[in-house]
Amino acid sequence: MSDLLSPESAPIPPLDDRLRAELIAFRRDLHMHPELGNQEVRTTAAVAARLTRAGLAPRVLDGGTGLICDVRAPGQDGPLLALRADLDALPIPDTKTVPWRSTVPDRAHACGHDVHTTVVLGAGLVLAEAAAAGRLTRPVRLLFQPAEEVLPGGAQDAIEAGVLDGVERILALHCDPKVDAGRLGVRVGAITSACDRVEVTLAGPGGHTARPHLTTDLVTAAAKVATEVPALLARRVDTRAGMAVTWGRLTTGHAPNVIPQTAHLSGTMRCLDLAAWRAAPDLVHAAVDEVAALYRAKSEIQYIRGVPPVVNDAASTALLAEAMTVRFGAETVEETEQSLGGEDFSWYLEHVPGAMARLGVRPPAVPGLPRPAAKDIHQGDFDVDEDAIAVGVDLLATAALLG
Repeated sequence: MSDLLSPESAPIPPLDDRLRAELIAFRRDLHMHPELGNQEVRTTAAVAARLTRAGLAPRVLDGGTGLICDVRAPGQDGPLLALRADLDALPIPDTKTVPWRSTVPDRAHACGHDVHTTVVLGAGLVLAEAAAAGRLTRPVRLLFQPAEEVLPGGAQDAIEAGVLDGVERILALHCDPKVDAGRLGVRVGAITSACDRVEVTLAGPGGHTARPHLTTDLVTAAAKVATEVPALLARRVDTRAGMAVTWGRLTTGHAPNVIPQTAHLSGTMRCLDLAAWRAAPDLVHAAVDEVAALYRAKSEIQYIRGVPPVVNDAASTALLAEAMTVRFGAETVEETEQSLGGEDFSWYLEHVPGAMARLGVRPPAVPGLPRPAAKDIHQGDFDVDEDAIAVGVDLLATAALLG
């Protein structure tokens, strides 16, 4: 890494007003036309077209969505630094009233992927100019990944398609509405949680509610699984692992005087620790079976792997922090907490070192005015301070030149 330590030493000039305005317009266009995972055809085409206009050669992934694009100086070789963005939106309505509100019913960029995509695109355009001027010190791969929101995430398909071939390190940013625009949250080690899905079906002979002793009382059994499995796991796993099973759906029965023959529970397992995540399927299976057996219910469990925690490499985290310091000053970098959210960027880190940092997107406080309320991700009113786009572009381009 570089020993540059001050904003005055930055290896690239600040983003010019023309490109800044273009990127904001690009982000708003994506925001108005959100596409779900593995359906990001328009988004992929828009990114590919802009990179092509810059003289680059993007390659769309075999599935027709997502792409990679290498930026390198003439004759430049060596291991690649990858910059990753995710393309997909969420299946929720956009409830904002801004001009760039989603035009697609029940679809919204409510997690900031439109910002992530725009930031990596902008960084690629800046780095292409640096390459043409002979200032690009190493080749860079721009990676635009589909289907981050679809468990177990589009990262696995992208990896199978070879997006990490030749990559030595990978970096990513994620919007954080709790952090002011112009600031960056960093963390060494796990920065997100593991997230898996759990589907449980309970079965047994039903009957009349007047004679529960002749049945398997599946309503009670389901209620006990819902409450006792999380409590049992809390006593079988180191509490520092933060393992938590939380149910989002419990369905059973059709009439008040009929004990049903089946019940179904759906939920998630989240944990903070990689070792606990690897042990989780067996632990959850055992806990469900034990509780169900106490109430004479047969249990069938589908444990669907989601994503492991994103575990940031120390050197990659330091590179992001250094780039932010070089560009904007040491006071703009802050330590961030570990989130219980899941992120499929973790799959890349199973293969190469890297780091994800949190890009502040909350409008900063204005003296004398009430502080704007933070708009949380995965909510229909989520939006960002668009000044964060230029910050992200400068940060990633600087990291690529320092790295």
